[in-house]
Amino acid sequence: MSQADMTSSTISWEGGVSPFGMSWQKLMMWVFLVTDALLFAGFLASYLFIRLANGTWPDQGDVFNMPLIGLMTFILITSSATMATAVGSAHRGNLKSAIRFVSYTALGGAIFLGLQATEWTQIIHEGARLSSNPWGPSAFSSFFFMITGFHGTHVLIGVGILITTALRARAGKATSEGVELVGLYWHFVDLIWVFIFTTFYLI
Repeated sequence: MSQADMTSSTISWEGGVSPFGMSWQKLMMWVFLVTDALLFAGFLASYLFIRLANGTWPDQGDVFNMPLIGLMTFILITSSATMATAVGSAHRGNLKSAIRFVSYTALGGAIFLGLQATEWTQIIHEGARLSSNPWGPSAFSSFFFMITGFHGTHVLIGVGILITTALRARAGKATSEGVELVGLYWHFVDLIWVFIFTTFYLI
């Protein structure tokens, strides 16, 4: 290695430059997402363990409004596509398009939350509570409220961040990396819902 290459390498590791070729903001976002993914994995693994340990378990078709759940899933997956478009527009410097698709994504998240509120209302009306379940083991409703509620909180936070990002972009303060970081979070929320949908509503 030449002296110039050694000098350049030393400077790169002295601080201020990420050794992984990414900003510290993006690295911290990945650390958060991995940690949060492990938390959701723990919830879902616990749910599956309790379900297998019980001899009987409610049939999802008798409990949930599956067309409603399907619509919620479609909207959230569609919002992931609009978020990807927003990130692409931001990287190309097309600010107006980025703002528009970030707004579409926030709208999709808000609709998802509205539909989830409808689902919760129906389930509660049927008599489900954290400690009781009219369809069988009380753990079923406990896991339902805990897992979907925790995910819904993530969606709610995401909608707030999306709205803030759109407003900052209108004011010329948002960066393409900022939009990308929001996109990483939103794609994570969508991916987690796919696992929840499969584990809790289908299996």
